[in-house]
Amino acid sequence: MTEPATPPTAAPTPAELMDQIARAAAAYYRHFAAMAADRGLTLMQGKTLSLLREPRPMRTLAELLACDASNVTGIVDRLEARGLVRREVDPADRRIKNVLLTEGGEETVRQIRAEMMSGLTGLEQLGEAQRHAFQRLLGEVFPESAG
Repeated sequence: MTEPATPPTAAPTPAELMDQIARAAAAYYRHFAAMAADRGLTLMQGKTLSLLREPRPMRTLAELLACDASNVTGIVDRLEARGLVRREVDPADRRIKNVLLTEGGEETVRQIRAEMMSGLTGLEQLGEAQRHAFQRLLGEVFPESAG
């Protein structure tokens, strides 16, 4: 005797997918905030460090963090006081101050990323084709974040 076929399930609605993205983002940032707090950092300080894979102008950091430039100044001041970032004048435009990681900042980011990866074991379990598909889908849903 053969097993009855499992009836197909309805695809999730866009609203259900949006809710799932919101839950995933909230879980990600709760974990991220905990990893940052373990290092005496606020969530915004941790996010700022994570955005500095390359030197960035203060204005760009404000845009990426979706906050006022004056808030970024305070965040960078505190990170600089801890020796995690430094400011440098942009060689192409001396009016612009770029923010970049120090060695201590790079090490802090490495530690946070390593601990984040240990909590996201599902990413490690994806095969190469699945990772490509996931990246493509994320880029379609959030085109401004692609790359």
